Amino acid sequence: MDGSIIVTYRCPMRCKMCNIWENPTKLSEEFKPELLRKLPHMRSVNITGGEPFVREDIEDIVRILETKTDRIVFSTSGYFSDRILAMARKHPCVGYRISIEGLSCKNDELRGRNGGFDKGLHTLLELRRMGVKDIGFGITVSNNNSADMLNLYELSRNLKMQFATASFHNSFYFHKYDNKVTNIDEVCGNFDELIQRLMRENSPKSWFRAFFNLGLINYVKGGRRMLPCEAGTENFFVDPFGNVLPCNGMEESCWFDTMGNLNDVASFDEIWNSEKAVQVREKVANCPKSCWMIGSASPVMKKYIRQVLPWVAKNKWKAMRGGRVDTACIPFFHVGDNDRQGLRPRE
Repeated sequence: MDGSIIVTYRCPMRCKMCNIWENPTKLSEEFKPELLRKLPHMRSVNITGGEPFVREDIEDIVRILETKTDRIVFSTSGYFSDRILAMARKHPCVGYRISIEGLSCKNDELRGRNGGFDKGLHTLLELRRMGVKDIGFGITVSNNNSADMLNLYELSRNLKMQFATASFHNSFYFHKYDNKVTNIDEVCGNFDELIQRLMRENSPKSWFRAFFNLGLINYVKGGRRMLPCEAGTENFFVDPFGNVLPCNGMEESCWFDTMGNLNDVASFDEIWNSEKAVQVREKVANCPKSCWMIGSASPVMKKYIRQVLPWVAKNKWKAMRGGRVDTACIPFFHVGDNDRQGLRPRE
């Protein structure tokens, strides 16, 4: 399974699509690094926030998580460049995704900090110079930055860096309930162009990213997930208080629940195999939302690779012959009892 560790809700950014910064945790409330010793072995771990490098003990957290997984990736604004580079020197195998929401002016407008683009790009270039391999950009597409997404993709491709995408969502995690793409045709058109470019690459990883971005088109248009959500089964989150959550996409207006708190048990298995966990998974199976975020989409793409692979192969072959991926045709994979999910009407 995959794990995501939300180490803090403190953040120096002032993002327009996220209000975490208005709802920070107190230092005294955040879990101590030793709590993470209770976690199981995981395929990969994402360390996120807030801004994870706000924590002065972040290296202690990394040391423990290195015993739990072979792959750790930070999601960070890149604001604390010196701390990130110091981490990279001591832990060269750790990865980084720097959140950049567009080119210079657009990024700084959306993230609410002047000079944020320069800091983020500086951090990435220094990481590349140091020889860190698992680095890249991460963009959250909203109403007026999808064209910049294509420019960032080209920048990342030429710098030989990874490129991660998302659409903005509403959830308890973001403290936002009014995020809504209004210029759907423009946004989906730019996602379509990104998919065509990804399919023309030589990297199989890019071809599967094309599939993921098709899921973002589907999400923006209000469709049900192409693959079922198995949050709380294939992945989990730990919040800054030690709660084990199925995902970060829950809305209290729909439902919100935790499987348990690591502070209350001797081992993670007590929570994962509990009756409460069974109840939470049932709520996931009946969740009215149709989120398409990398934390819950990637695990099921890997699990149902036999369903996804024919789409990838077919469209790569089409691209090789000069054709285009038909992004108006959204596949829906019946791979389990997932027909109860995503039934809430989209506004």
